[in-house]
Amino acid sequence: MSSANLRHDLIMLCKHNRDGSHATQADRRNILLLAARQLKAGGYRHMRASSLQAKHVGYLVNSWKSGKLSTGTIKNRVAALRWWSEKIGKAGVVPADNAALGIAQRQYVGQGSKAKMLDADKLSAVTDPYVRLSLQMQAAFGLRREESIKVRPEIADRGSALYLQGSWCKGGRERLVPIRTAEQRAVLDAVHRLVGAGALIPPDKNYVQQQRVYDGQTQAAGLHKNHGLRHMYAQSRYEELTGWKCPIAGGPARDSLAGKSHKTDKAARLTISKELGHGRIGIVSVYCG
Repeated sequence: MSSANLRHDLIMLCKHNRDGSHATQADRRNILLLAARQLKAGGYRHMRASSLQAKHVGYLVNSWKSGKLSTGTIKNRVAALRWWSEKIGKAGVVPADNAALGIAQRQYVGQGSKAKMLDADKLSAVTDPYVRLSLQMQAAFGLRREESIKVRPEIADRGSALYLQGSWCKGGRERLVPIRTAEQRAVLDAVHRLVGAGALIPPDKNYVQQQRVYDGQTQAAGLHKNHGLRHMYAQSRYEELTGWKCPIAGGPARDSLAGKSHKTDKAARLTISKELGHGRIGIVSVYCG
């Protein structure tokens, strides 16, 4: 019996428990297969998925911590282990509190602005109309790549807001993004005209195939790091909601704000957090400082 059995078990576990978006499932599968390889390298050679114990979790976490990985990366990997333990009926094997594993609280502080505008010249080099509109939806509504491909305007367009169905979103978290500008309405109307009742995926392709087209077209056009469009959305919304630029874009530091300004800052961050599809206000610091 070899570690191939553990690998097979984990693949089957993922196949029969499709929790979350396609991207979430793919990330989880990759983490679990990495864990299987690392357990084998650590001398645990006769495991099955049902064999998971606290010692295995401890070994993996210690390996990841010694590898100087970011706190966020380690937390994501532990979340996959926690999912594994729950699926085999051993939820207690992975502590619910990451602090019990010696994992520090993640600090959501931006290290310089990652915001970017959608370059019109480079956008014109994108030949696939679905990809072009996906990029415009990312810029106009602060969408993630997956959301911008899966969005179906017939379902999403609520007139004054864009409704994002949970199955399109990271973590299955549905949300509403207000339609505030003429630019947003124009982009959404263009999507309506192209796809009708469908998503930004051509009829002859599925999501994974269209994601590959998106990646190929954006790379060829020189449109890299398009998550920066989401950062720009967050920073623009912050300025719109507060009346001043966010810290990461040259505005006042959070700890310098007091009274009404402090309350305005907090309310803006809460709004942005909801519009971006995050469940916590602290992560807005990654986008806005």
